[in-house]
Amino acid sequence: MKTVQISLNSIDKVKSFVNDITKFDYDFDLVSGRYVIDAKSIMGIFSLDLSKPIDLSIHAEEDVDEILEVLKPYLI
Repeated sequence: MKTVQISLNSIDKVKSFVNDITKFDYDFDLVSGRYVIDAKSIMGIFSLDLSKPIDLSIHAEEDVDEILEVLKPYLI
């Protein structure tokens, strides 16, 4: 598992982020304070405070470099 910080500070960013990670057959969790949300859930993401950076937990053993390449626009 790898954890990175991302920023999803606009509606368009949230939509493209969900579209990008649904291409991967791994679990992704967004952690904001005490809340843990499935990162593939648009409704779940909008329940978070998007004005602050969010921790993204990537539950993948391989393809991590490929995932990080796709996530570059969102990384802090």
